[in-house]
Amino acid sequence: MRRALVLLGGLLALASGCGAASSGSDPPASATRVPGDTRAHTLVSREGDGTFAAGPGEPFVRRGDPGRPVATLATWAQLTDVHIRDVESPARVPFLDRLGGPFSSTFRPQEALTLQVLDATVQTVDDLRPDSVVVTGDLADNAQTDELAEALRVLHGGTATMDTGARGPGGPQVQSDPDPFFYRPDLDAPRHAGLLGRADRPLRSPGLRAPWFALPGNHDLMVQGVVAPNAQLQRIATGDRRLVSLDLERLGALPRDESSLGRAVPELLRAGRTVHTAPDAGRRLLTPADAEAMLRRASGHGAALSPGGRFDYAFDLSPRVRGIALDLVRRDQGSSGLVDAATLAFLRRALAAAGSRPVVVFSHQALDRSQGGGAALALLRADPHVVALVSGDTHRNDIHRDGRLWSITTSSLIDWPQQARAFRLVRTAGGGLALETWMLDHGPGPDGLASISRQLAYLDAQGGRPQGFAGRRADRNAVLGITP
Repeated sequence: MRRALVLLGGLLALASGCGAASSGSDPPASATRVPGDTRAHTLVSREGDGTFAAGPGEPFVRRGDPGRPVATLATWAQLTDVHIRDVESPARVPFLDRLGGPFSSTFRPQEALTLQVLDATVQTVDDLRPDSVVVTGDLADNAQTDELAEALRVLHGGTATMDTGARGPGGPQVQSDPDPFFYRPDLDAPRHAGLLGRADRPLRSPGLRAPWFALPGNHDLMVQGVVAPNAQLQRIATGDRRLVSLDLERLGALPRDESSLGRAVPELLRAGRTVHTAPDAGRRLLTPADAEAMLRRASGHGAALSPGGRFDYAFDLSPRVRGIALDLVRRDQGSSGLVDAATLAFLRRALAAAGSRPVVVFSHQALDRSQGGGAALALLRADPHVVALVSGDTHRNDIHRDGRLWSITTSSLIDWPQQARAFRLVRTAGGGLALETWMLDHGPGPDGLASISRQLAYLDAQGGRPQGFAGRRADRNAVLGITP
C-alpha cells in the first residue's frame, strides 16, 4: 500500500553519487551566493524522516579542462517539470499508480502542494538575479487550462490557487477516502493535520523579475502526458463524476506501455465506481494553440516562428548570448520527442541569425532521445558557436558529452530533489568559454508548505530518491570546459 511505501521510503539512507572528475574551489566569477545555493550548503535528513538541516555544500566538479574565468557573458536559471496538478479533476487516473512503472507518477503524496513549490522556487530564482529564466516544459500536469493558468500566474506574478470545483479540499487524499493506497495527511504518517485546506488557500507570488521564456512539455498538451485531448475526454474533464476505483483484476491486466495507456484512458475514466465531484469549466483541456497563446501572453517574450506550427523561437539569454527554444512535443500520442522538418528548418535559420554569439539550445525532451533528433544534433555539433543543450522531461539531473557539446538535463520541481538549476557562461583567460552550473533548493514557501512537499517527495518510495533523480555529484554542480 502507498502509505506503507511512503513510510518505508523514510527509512532509506540519502544516497549521493560521486563525480568522475576531481572537484575544486569555485572560480572568482561565482562568488555571489543566494539562499538555496547548493555550493554553499545542501539539505540533509539525518534521521531519514524528511526533516532537513543544512549540510555541507557541493563545490564545483571540474569537467573538460575549463580555464580561469575572467568575464561573465550570461547568468540564467532553468525551471522544469513543475506539474501543477488539479487533484480533484475527473480526468485523472491516480489509481494506476499502484501498478508501478510506467504509471508510478499518476499519484504522488505531495501532489496537492505543487503551486507552493513553484512559488518558493520563483523567490529563490529572484534572489539569484539572473539575466533570464527558461522554463523547459510541463508546467501543467494534465493539459488542463486551470493548471497552466495558475502556474503562469505564479511565474508572471499575482494571486493563484488550485482550489477547484467546490470550495475546500477534495480528491483522493481527503480524510474520508477509504482507499488504503493513497496517503492522507490528516491520518497517515507523517501526519500534517489540515494540510489540504492550507494548500487550497490563495498565495500571492512576486513573479519572476527577470525576462523569462517558456516551452511546452508533453503534459502541457497531452492528457496524462501521453493522450491527445478529444471530445470524450473534454466531457470527462469538465464533468461531475470522478472515477475512484476499478476492478483490481482489470487494473492488473493492463499492458504496461504508453501506447496502451493512450488507448485505455478514455475507457478507464468511464468505467468503475464514480463519485460526484463539483464540475469546473476551468478544467477544459488545452489545444496546442491554446497553450502556446497562454505562454506567449504570460511571458511577453518569444513567438512561434516555425511555419510548421511549432512553438520554436530564438531569444537573448543576455545581450551577449543567444538562446534557441525547440518544441519537440508530439501532437498525436506519446511522451517522446519529435524533430519535424519545420523545426529543423527553423534551427538552421536561427543558428545563422545568431552570428558569432555563443548559443544554448533548449528543449523539453532531449534531442538524443527524440525521433529525428540525429539530424538536429548533426547541425549543432557542426556549429562552433553552440555550447550546450539543456532539457528537462526525465526528472533526473544528468550532464554528459554529446560529441563536443555538453548535454544537461535538470530534475523536476515535483519529484525529489525538487531543485532548479542555475547557469553562468564565462569567458576564460585563454579566450575560450566555460559553463558553470549548480543546483538551487527552494525555500519553505507560504506556511512552510513547500518544505512539507519536499519531505513527502523524499519519503515517496516510488519517487525521485530511490530512482536516483538527484544524479551523481558531477551531474549537479560542475564547471564545464567548452570545446570549439
